[in-house]
Amino acid sequence: MTREQRDDERDERIQNEVIVDAYTPDEQAIGWCYYLEEQLSFPFQAQCIEERVISPLEEGEVVCVVGMIDEVVSEMFVRIEWMDRKFGVPLSQLEPVNPDTNTREAVNDWHYWEGDGTRLC
Repeated sequence: MTREQRDDERDERIQNEVIVDAYTPDEQAIGWCYYLEEQLSFPFQAQCIEERVISPLEEGEVVCVVGMIDEVVSEMFVRIEWMDRKFGVPLSQLEPVNPDTNTREAVNDWHYWEGDGTRLC
């Protein structure tokens, strides 16, 4: 992400609400888990915006997001219901469909963080 694409308000929110006092990638991941769990209004509908090797979803498919995955990994995963199964997919792969304000903002915050190359390592 170039300097011109920076969002100072979003950067400040992420620093002050999500990763405040987080110094390692593990601590940042925990901060993101808490933030997303608190802000996302489950369940919500989401559309796949990007195909990923680690996920069976195809671009354009709509799923029901029912919660967060409780394992801390290098990116945020949400639990979905799809084709009579429940499993985790990367949040970066999904875009909410008609979400409430907090859900939209939190997902956009995560997409921004990941798109910035600041992803958890």
